[in-house]
Amino acid sequence: MATLTFYGGVNEVGGNKILVKDKDTRILLDFGMPFSLRDQYYSIPFLSPRNERDLLELGILPHIKGVYKFDSGESMIDAVFLSHSHMDHSAYISFLKREIPVYCGETTATILKTYSKIHLPSLEFNFEGLKFKTFRTGDHIKVGNIEVEPIHVDHSVPGSYGFIVYTSSGTIVYTGDFRQHGSKPELTEDLINKSSEERPDIVICESTNMTSVEISSEREVMKKLNSIIQRTSGLVMANFASADIDRLRSFYESARRNNRKLVITLRQAYLLHELSKDPHLSVPKLDSEGLLMFRKEKKRYFQWEKEAMKMGKIVDSHEVSSRQNEMVLACSFYDLNELREIKPDAGSCYILSSSEPFNEEMEIDFNRLINWLEHYGLPQFHVHVSGHISPLHLRESLRLINPKKIFPIHGVHPKLFSVFMRDLKSRIVLPEKEKKYRI
Repeated sequence: MATLTFYGGVNEVGGNKILVKDKDTRILLDFGMPFSLRDQYYSIPFLSPRNERDLLELGILPHIKGVYKFDSGESMIDAVFLSHSHMDHSAYISFLKREIPVYCGETTATILKTYSKIHLPSLEFNFEGLKFKTFRTGDHIKVGNIEVEPIHVDHSVPGSYGFIVYTSSGTIVYTGDFRQHGSKPELTEDLINKSSEERPDIVICESTNMTSVEISSEREVMKKLNSIIQRTSGLVMANFASADIDRLRSFYESARRNNRKLVITLRQAYLLHELSKDPHLSVPKLDSEGLLMFRKEKKRYFQWEKEAMKMGKIVDSHEVSSRQNEMVLACSFYDLNELREIKPDAGSCYILSSSEPFNEEMEIDFNRLINWLEHYGLPQFHVHVSGHISPLHLRESLRLINPKKIFPIHGVHPKLFSVFMRDLKSRIVLPEKEKKYRI
């Protein structure tokens, strides 16, 4: 008999950790950081966990036997399958026993290995010694009694997958995070079509976007960006996720259309360089005419920063200041100190192109951002498209797949989901944390 146990992703956005057990075989689908639960106890970096035992004590790390590198016993988990590289799905592989193989897409492995190199060492972020085994769509990975078929999906980070999991008791579809309004909806359609052919017993689906849904697309994002940049006489500042390659392309193309250059951080430049090695990805080259790298002035640079600076043309705050109407400067919240040297001209603006604040800690940072923007006279435009499927698309997808049971996770409105989907033929099961479910 095969079973499912949810150790994360229940009544929270992210933190997915799903144990699939079939006879003597055990695999985990994702092993992410539960941001909302973690933020109930910690405020990084001022109040941080001292060791793994702290995280176990507070339930931030689940009590799963034979999974952690600090356990003295033998491994009880045969493999971990990552749907994509976002931290709420992947970060806590840091704590895994190093003999446990981690299966993921080739791009996900590249992103995580790069993050490991450019991220400051920490308790919760240490991928050293992990055994990454990569796959592509169409592969079939046999682990004991379980077989996993990965199928690509469209999401806000490249290299994202859903899984069809074959067990002795039935078939499971795990969507991971997916959408149908991004730049490549055909990827998600591949998962939906293949899943509908399988007529699975169970679908485990994300349910993030059940409230405050914005209907938009990456094409509309580019159109809006182009309009804003075209009308801006001074500097355009931008904030978007470093691994969101669709968004980087949108800013890059919009900047070029308006005779500007996109200036990215060294961190994003290094990641872009690593991703450019993937022949399946189309990303701008660091030495492209329309791309520059921003170097903050400091006494010492990390080795990866030195490597990045050799790959393209560098500008600093003084050059940005003197050429404001020629540039779109990508920067994070933590780069705002550079504004003192740049001194944005009248008519400059700031484009926030990532998710709105969704917890108290992010809300505080957002309020600080507003204070900075007000001080330097920078109006803020929010131009974004979600990485998560809309309720209407999700409903139609589940109707087509038509599983016997649906388990919604990665969301905080399970009751809304169950009522909205109540006329589907499938039975809606609202999972409980650490409860075992038969397949």
